[in-house]
Parts: sequence; C-alpha cells; structure tokens
Amino acid sequence: MEDKRAPGPDFIRRIVTSDVAAGKHDGRVQTRFPPEPNGYLHIGHAKAICINFGIAAEFGGGCHLRFDDTNPVKEDIEYVEAIQRDVRWLGFDWADRLAYASDYFPRLYEFAVELIRQGQAYVDHQSADEIRLSRGTLTEAGTDSPYRNRSVDENLELFAAMNRGEFEEGECVLRARIDMASPNVNLRDPVLYRIRKVSHQRTGDRWCIYPMYDFAHTLSDALEGTTHSLCSLEFEDHRPLYEWFLKHLPVPHEPQQIEFSRFNLMFTVMSKRKLKQLVDEAHVEGWDDPRMPTIAAFRRRGYTPDSIRDFIGRIGVTKKDNVIELGLLENCIREDLNERAPRRLAVLAPLKLVIENYPEDAEEWLEAANHPNRPELGVRKVPFSREILIERDDFMEDPPRKFFRLKPGGEVRLRYAYIIKCERVVKDENGDITEIRCSYDPATRSGSASAPARKVKGTIHWVSKRHAVAAEVRLYDRLFTVPYPGSSTGLGAELNPLSLETLGKAMLEPSLADAKAGERFQFERQGYFFVEDDRAGEARLVFNRTVTLRDSWAKVERQALAGQRGG
Repeated sequence: MEDKRAPGPDFIRRIVTSDVAAGKHDGRVQTRFPPEPNGYLHIGHAKAICINFGIAAEFGGGCHLRFDDTNPVKEDIEYVEAIQRDVRWLGFDWADRLAYASDYFPRLYEFAVELIRQGQAYVDHQSADEIRLSRGTLTEAGTDSPYRNRSVDENLELFAAMNRGEFEEGECVLRARIDMASPNVNLRDPVLYRIRKVSHQRTGDRWCIYPMYDFAHTLSDALEGTTHSLCSLEFEDHRPLYEWFLKHLPVPHEPQQIEFSRFNLMFTVMSKRKLKQLVDEAHVEGWDDPRMPTIAAFRRRGYTPDSIRDFIGRIGVTKKDNVIELGLLENCIREDLNERAPRRLAVLAPLKLVIENYPEDAEEWLEAANHPNRPELGVRKVPFSREILIERDDFMEDPPRKFFRLKPGGEVRLRYAYIIKCERVVKDENGDITEIRCSYDPATRSGSASAPARKVKGTIHWVSKRHAVAAEVRLYDRLFTVPYPGSSTGLGAELNPLSLETLGKAMLEPSLADAKAGERFQFERQGYFFVEDDRAGEARLVFNRTVTLRDSWAKVERQALAGQRGG
C-alpha cells in the first residue's frame, strides 16, 4: 500500500528525539495508554494507542496499558477485556506493563496525606453545587471555601474519617489548596478525593474514597516511570495542575506532559457519552454494532488493523483539532482490501435467467482468477449451467440511454463465461418479472481463441442457480445522514434509516460454502465483505459489507467541509 503519511517526524517525535539526545530521563522513553474502563474504545482512541505504543517502540522503550479505574460506579470488567482485545488487535503489546490506577490506591492515599501535612490540601464540607458556584468563571475569580483554613491536624483527622466511611457520599471532599484567583480554573482548589460507597471491581470494599482523574493520572505516571505523558489537547489546561502535583510531592520520576490534537470524524459521533446513548436507546445492537465508530465495530465490519494504522498515519500528529472525512478512513480499507482480498461472485438480489439454447443437463467449470493483479493467488473453478442468477438491477425492461447491462434484445458478457442475448421476459400475474429468457453464443467463452472477435459494452456477474450457496448479507452504511450529528437536534432524528439493509436471499458461488469467520472477499461489482461469526447459533453464512467499491458520499463530505470553512 502506498504510504501517504506526512513527510518527516511529527512534533512529538522531534521532542522525544531531542530528549534522548540530551540524555533526559537517562535516555529512556516510556509512555502509557490510560483508558477509563467505562465503555468501548473508538477510532479516536486508536490515534492515542498508535502514538503512545508507536513512539515507545520506535525509541526502544515500552508503553504501559494502565486502566484508570477510579470511578467504580461506571466501570465494568467487560470494558477492561474489550480494551485489551482492541489494543492487541491493532498490533500492540504491553508485555508485562499492564497496570491499574487501583494498584496505586495505597500510595495515592499517602500522597494525599502528604499534601495535607504540607498545608496544601483540606477537607471541604461544601456541597458539589456550592463548590461549583464558588469556583468562579473564566472572567471572575473564585471565592475561598469557609473550610479552606482548617488546621493540618483537623484535616488529617477528617480525611482519615472519610477513609473509614464515617461520612456519606457528597458530604465532603478533599481539595488541593492552590489559588482560587488563578486564571486557570483547574488550579482553583481542585477536588482530589470524593466519597463513593460502592464496591470496586478489583479492590472490593477496601476503599470508600476514590481519587479524581487528574490526581491519580499524574501520580500513576510518576510511579510507573513514565517519561513522556502523551495526551489529547483537551488536557492542555490541566498541565499546570499536573506539574503542581509533581512539584509538591516526593515522586520517583517527573514525566513531561505533551498534548496532541484530537480529531472528529464526519457522519459519526466520538463522544463516549453519545455512543453509550446510542446503545442504551437501542439505536444500534451494541458497542460492536458495525455501524458504530468503535474499534470493536470496525473489526466486526471487516476492517484490518493495517488500514486503521494507515489512517492514523495519514491524518498525522498536530496541535490543531481537525475534522476528517469518513471517506478517508474508508479509502484506507479499500486500498488495503484491493490488494489482499480474493475475488468472488455473489448475487445479492437474484433474478432467474434461463439460457434456452444451452443443454439442460450440461454444466461447465470455468476458470476464474482469484485476484486480477496477483497471479500467485491462483485460480478457481466456477460452475456454469443453463439456469443462472443475475442481479435484479442488472436488467431493465425500459432502460435509459447508455444503460449497458441487460435489456430486451440486448447483449452482455457474463463474467468469465459467454455473451448472452435477452430474447424475452417472463412475468407473473401481477406483471412482475420472474425470469429472463436468453440465448448464448458458444464461440464467445472467455479465454477461448474466438472470444475477442465479439465485443459488447456490458459485463455482469452471475452464479449458477443449481450450484449456488445461500447466505445472509448485511449492507452497512453510515449511521447518520448529517455530517456533524448531535450538534443541534437529538441523535435519533439524525439517524440514517438505510444504515443497515439485510438481504436474506443472497446467492453465492459454491467456493464460498467453505468461507471461515474472519475471512475477507471482494464480491465483484459489489464491494468488500467480511465473514461474520454468526451469533444466532445457526449454521448459516453471514457476510458484512465492509465498504463499497466506490465512495458515494464524497461529494456530500466536500460540500460539508466547504460550508464549515465558510466556502
């Protein structure tokens, strides 16, 4: 596959290169990927995974997979296992560097006590609403809590009481004592610990107080020996707090936080909250529904790890958030599957065609290439007989000009087979077409010496009716009809009613009877398809369309981008 990545190293790699050359962190490079186990990873997380694991590998270091399991209310082991599957599927390995923030709960508690001893933290009995209101705005300074000047001894005892479960949820929190007048709202006495009287998936009922993300994240980085804490741009305003923790606590390592831009993908949503809404409201069948932008969904749809990594490489690493056309991602998988996917014949909406001058009991096995540009993939035999099936929309009784498929009195070539001519049309009592009656020219068999003498403009695909294999085919398309869903109306009103079309009577060439779950094929003239592991427990073939052969949404995306840029 052609490499279309931006030339030269990105700004993060230049920083790391400089640090290594200067001997910073003793020349080590260690990163981490710290997901919250409260949902499935989406395509935006794939960028963070590729950056963190990729940079660590390039510089001979390691990347920790660390679960930020600090909010047991929303976490589940299902998400932990799904995240590990996704990271492995993308081609990355954390080796012995699997960790959880909960591994550090005892140390984090000690760090909190240390801040109290320094007079840098206090227990606040204000309500959550009172804390929010007293924090001020972007233009107005916050106001001190009435509990801000409690003594060290009182705060130590109150924090210990919080840990013993003597207060109820929401009754009090532990806050850092920094600067309520800071222009950075994140430094206005942020909450460090809150009370959650729920069982934790790993620590059980050992703790009833849990650290906030900024506190746990920073100190987990420092305890693990992270050298470069690479995170998305939304945490840029949190960096002063990150550095404040490192400055005021006796940590073994001092990581450097570096932020990179996120990206938004057109015709989908990237908010975990909105993705959960789609699942909870049954707009989709689950987190791995092939219409979702989750990594699990892309895997189930038939995307390859190579195509996802190629996409991440193409969009690059910058400091500016950007909007990416979904067509770019689809083009990455198109290019990948064009090179690797074997070709097969499949008729999705069958129409019977009878070749009247072909012997009734005869059959031929015609040679068909598995790939037009890769002779090393060999050939296969495709059966041909008197009765075949073609696509219903490959025939028109009253066609427009420049319709080069089958029509009354018209001729087309059958792929790998013969030229046929439509002689007559058979209809039922309602006037619906039930079959096409044709004749064939025996001298036009593909590959024969006489075949090049006859030329027709149209070629269509087909399968032998007697030999065909039945399958269910699911045609997936974009989940939303608007390029920027969720921006105004509710998600439900913007859903694409044609995002899934299930075809239960598709007929395939017989070689596909042995197709295994996880295999990928190009159905000629149709698109790229992936063999689904049928979840209904039935012995049937199910194919998911990964992507069409051509991008039918490109014009819509270009217009939407032009509108966003003001023309």
